[in-house]
Formats: sequence, structure tokens, C-alpha cells
Amino acid sequence: MITKCAIVVSEELPTGLAANAAGVLSVTLGHRVDGLVGADVEDADGVAHPGIIATPLPILAAPRAKVAALVRAAAEDDELFFVSFSALAQSCRTYAEYTGRMAATTTAGLDSVGVAVHGPRKRVDRLVGSLPLLR
Repeated sequence: MITKCAIVVSEELPTGLAANAAGVLSVTLGHRVDGLVGADVEDADGVAHPGIIATPLPILAAPRAKVAALVRAAAEDDELFFVSFSALAQSCRTYAEYTGRMAATTTAGLDSVGVAVHGPRKRVDRLVGSLPLLR
């Protein structure tokens, strides 16, 4: 099976917050999806370099309402792995603050500002294929 991944962030986010959302989502994606990060490599001088993602990872943009719709659609598809990133998470200064605030917030109360998806290429393309790159 050919897989694909993509990250979508809200086009309403300022550049720094959009980069932050994409960074957080990519770290989680790399940690949770086996085989996404390639093996370490050596350059021509024999210097070792840590592996990087072995597949393209487009960072796309969409209106915040579309990001929320993508989260809902990904949650309903058993073949997709997804990570949602909320405005609540982005506003926290520590992980302890994040876990405490999440425990007091319903799923419906979360305002998604980004989502990462991974799964079969056709399913990911159906979700994000028409979205533009983040510029």
C-alpha cells in the first residue's frame, strides 16, 4: 500500500503560529507512525546524519472551518491516523497546563487550528488534494 501524509494549518494563523502548529504536528506524526522517518545516512565524508522523513510532507492551508471539517472526517475514517492541534494547545505554556485544560474541555469545545493525516494515498488525497500549500 502506498501511503501519504500531509499537514493542514489554518490560513488565519499568523506565520509564527502556523509554523508552530506544523512543527508540533510533524513531531507527533514522526513519533507515532512507524517507518515515516528514514534510516540515518552518511555523506561523502563519512559523517553520519540522522534520518529525515522518507516521504514528502506538504504543509497546506485552509480556512479554520475546513480544518475542523478535516478533523471530523479523519476521525470517521478507520484507515487514517490523524493528529489534531487546537487553539487551546497552542495557548498553553506547559504540558501540565495543556493536560489540565484538556481534561476540562469537551471534544466539541476544541477549536482545531491544524491537523496531520497519514494513511492510504487515495484517502489522504480525497481529504486534502485540493488545498493549496501554505504560503
